[in-house]
Amino acid sequence: MKIVFLETDTLGNDVDLSIFDHFGEVIKYSKSVPDENSDRVKDADIIIVNKIPMNEETLSKAINLKLICVTGTGTNIIDFEYTNKRDISVANVKSYSTRSVVQHTFALFFYLYEKLHYYDHFVKSGEYIKSDIFSRFDMKFNELYDKTWGIIGLGEIGRGVAEIAKAIGCKIIYYSTSGNNNNQPYEQVDFDTLLSTSDIISIHAPLNANTENLIDDAAFDKMKKSAILLNLGRGPIVNEDALVEALEKNKIAGAGLDVIKVEPMSKDNPLIRIQDSTKLIITPHIAWATVEARTRCVKEVHDNIEAFLSGEERNIVR
Repeated sequence: MKIVFLETDTLGNDVDLSIFDHFGEVIKYSKSVPDENSDRVKDADIIIVNKIPMNEETLSKAINLKLICVTGTGTNIIDFEYTNKRDISVANVKSYSTRSVVQHTFALFFYLYEKLHYYDHFVKSGEYIKSDIFSRFDMKFNELYDKTWGIIGLGEIGRGVAEIAKAIGCKIIYYSTSGNNNNQPYEQVDFDTLLSTSDIISIHAPLNANTENLIDDAAFDKMKKSAILLNLGRGPIVNEDALVEALEKNKIAGAGLDVIKVEPMSKDNPLIRIQDSTKLIITPHIAWATVEARTRCVKEVHDNIEAFLSGEERNIVR
């Protein structure tokens, strides 16, 4: 049995990959080299991958391939028509990062909402030493209690955010992008209502035909000027040009992003124009990446392989 990791850098260097050694030969490549990937997997029985396209170009030489393990939930890298034709199984991992993404949602929110960048800089710049009063009121901020938190995508992560926001005292409303999520303990509203009534809007939806460019110029025009937008779903759900305009023209108060359209960020991304950290914070797709979540992810991949070799269909997707 030969297992090939194609991009261990996407898991970090602090997780234990030795748990795979008992399966047989394990080859680890730190990152993708597009011109070499097909040769790297030509003798593989199992591939472990995150972002590299799994299609005929990559897999045509992999005549022994039986299983592709994706170190994430999304499977958009898989050409299922090709893998199904070759009878190659695909397994993903689920629920490993839910708590981490929920936590990061609130980290982004409070950084913006309480103007923490400004007040941290005020102290560290020495201005607080010169102050003639004990406090500071330059940048106004409000209580979260009794505000309306609108959620786009009330899946497992969205529900986790809703529970915490409700505990703080928020009113929770949600919009179902599929139209099928109707059995929730929270109020379901149409898209325009969510935009116009929410003080905070957080996105936890997948990227598909219903969600791509969902937050565009028209959407920003319907939001409150005091609204905070958080995107923890997928980058292309928010139109970046429209977001830049909304922030520059004060259509909304701020935005927190953990995902952007092209990752890593391209040098011509319009978001670079917004240097005011009281209006915009961007983190480099790290919401999922706590030590605990990455450790769970690797363990889930291990268990998927173990189940597959035992004839079980654990987390198999088609």
